[in-house]
Amino acid sequence: MDLELRHLRVLCAIADAGSVGRAASDLGYSQPAMSTQLRRIERYFGQSLFERGATGVRPTRFGVEVVAQARDVLARAAAIGRRPAPGAASARRTLRVAATNSPVLSGMVSRVRARLPDVALAVSSVYASSRIVELLEEGEVDAAVAADYPGMELKHADTVTHRGIVTEPTFVALPTRHRLGRRAQVSLADLAEDAWFLTPDDGAGWPGVFYTACAAAGFSPVAVHEFLGDQSQLQSMIADGLGVSVVQATLRPIPDVAIRPLIGTPLWCRYVLAWRRDAVAEEVVEELFHSAASAYRELAGRSPHLRAWAARTWRGSGA
Repeated sequence: MDLELRHLRVLCAIADAGSVGRAASDLGYSQPAMSTQLRRIERYFGQSLFERGATGVRPTRFGVEVVAQARDVLARAAAIGRRPAPGAASARRTLRVAATNSPVLSGMVSRVRARLPDVALAVSSVYASSRIVELLEEGEVDAAVAADYPGMELKHADTVTHRGIVTEPTFVALPTRHRLGRRAQVSLADLAEDAWFLTPDDGAGWPGVFYTACAAAGFSPVAVHEFLGDQSQLQSMIADGLGVSVVQATLRPIPDVAIRPLIGTPLWCRYVLAWRRDAVAEEVVEELFHSAASAYRELAGRSPHLRAWAARTWRGSGA
């Protein structure tokens, strides 16, 4: 089999959807046909590109590299032969972007500004993903970085579409002097008696997914403090022993704070790029996505606790 652009689109669609069935629907294939195509592509590469789980599929370590390269090839292919309209070089268009507290935002913005100098980004911070969807549907913003959770895909009108950037495990931050601070991994059940700092309702499933995971672990949190503020302030309170918190896997800890994966990985979060179909050109979407994915890979590469978790997980899966 010769590798073609359509094969790369299949890989990207599966990575974005987190499911072979949903990817098949997105591309207009039947699920058996999509599964057959994936097997052929994996035979071409000589190893598995995705690992299967109860909630769908996610790329293996090798799959992450292949999908990232596939996106780059597709973005470059989409740009072949495209020329700006006469006079467009002097017109700098403003792209209105809303973003939840995603770790990829800063890196995405800096990359887009470097690669699309004719596009000015006006970025606004919006915590709730449900509000981000409303702003997109109302035409108040053109594109956004939002969040959702496995089995709770972001819902919106047909005027809006979205694409998954990355699905990452949710970790926990605790004081280094905590009784579990020296463990490589922490059980959610072992934190049943701790006070928790939680961000408020995001309209997309949080904190419901957290309480569901706690219930599955056999407990209900004894104390919960709602917190929506600066991450350094949150970490300072954790360092002082005032509580623990679930955090993004790429968060860089301050002194006296340890970030640990949760045994069994009961919590996941997906960051998505969403945009208005009539407001953002395809090549701009590709650049936004490529920049966000590249920013996340850089963050992940600088996160020793995430790299260690990934090495254990992939080794355990045989990938």
